[in-house]
Amino acid sequence: MPHDLAQLFAFVWSGWTAIWPTQLFALIWIAWLVSWVVASFWSGRTEKHAVSWSSRVHIIPIFLGAILFSPWTAQALGVKPILHFGNAGTFVLAGLTLAGISFTWWARIHLGRFWSNSITRKEGHRVIDTGPYGFVRHPIYTGLIAAILATGVGVGTVTAMLGAVLISLGMSQKARMEEGFLTIELGADAYGPYCRRVPMLVPFLPPR
Repeated sequence: MPHDLAQLFAFVWSGWTAIWPTQLFALIWIAWLVSWVVASFWSGRTEKHAVSWSSRVHIIPIFLGAILFSPWTAQALGVKPILHFGNAGTFVLAGLTLAGISFTWWARIHLGRFWSNSITRKEGHRVIDTGPYGFVRHPIYTGLIAAILATGVGVGTVTAMLGAVLISLGMSQKARMEEGFLTIELGADAYGPYCRRVPMLVPFLPPR
């Protein structure tokens, strides 16, 4: 998860601790955020960054989504939840959120020092196609998208759900940008066969 997204989540979730069921989701995300930021210091030396404007366009939908996702936006607009799941349903959606962020941690640990908070090539970078990377090419984004969508549905407001969709679209866009960068940096002969064998974000779908 990029550092700029971590800052956005810190801002968004700081206002979510006063209202049920957002209290539960807030605790899950805060725990993930703290652990993720601490782990960000464990990373290999960067050899090259993708620094063009096109490599940062994904921030726009993520930023707009974070604004909509914020409880302050819902409060300011007087938006009320349109979905109500009760405690049992809330715990199920919280479990799905936990499953999503657990998938990100499996990928983060498996990637090791090749992980980065931006689109980069690390020293000694190579194609990783084992562990969660054998299911999808971008398991960190897959886990985050699943978790953010489950949270948006769990909160149940139109703004939270729309914000979750926009954030998910931004992450999908960043994954595609990362694909182009890695294809160039690692070589089409190395990265191309991996792309043809493993789906990008959704497990078990035909690769594309």
